[in-house]
Amino acid sequence: MNKSHDSMRDDYKVSCEEIDALVDLARGFDGGDGSTGAVYGSRLTGGGFGGCTVTLVRKESARGLIDYLNREYKMRTGKECFCFEASPGDGARPIGV
Repeated sequence: MNKSHDSMRDDYKVSCEEIDALVDLARGFDGGDGSTGAVYGSRLTGGGFGGCTVTLVRKESARGLIDYLNREYKMRTGKECFCFEASPGDGARPIGV
């Protein structure tokens, strides 16, 4: 996940300062308790050139990460960010009709 973002930023040049800031902040998050491993990875998502990031984080650290990103992103960029939690669904599969 991290290498994917790095490649999109460095090889394809489709990231931007704001997205890179969110990714860097997420990757540096320590879980709010000084522990390591709260964030598994973070990358831009979508077509690039701004937009969104997706970050895989331990469930128990998600709220802390959101608070951290809201605070630190504002301090770094002067801009607000909007964060929300999502959970994976069952994925693609046949359904009965």
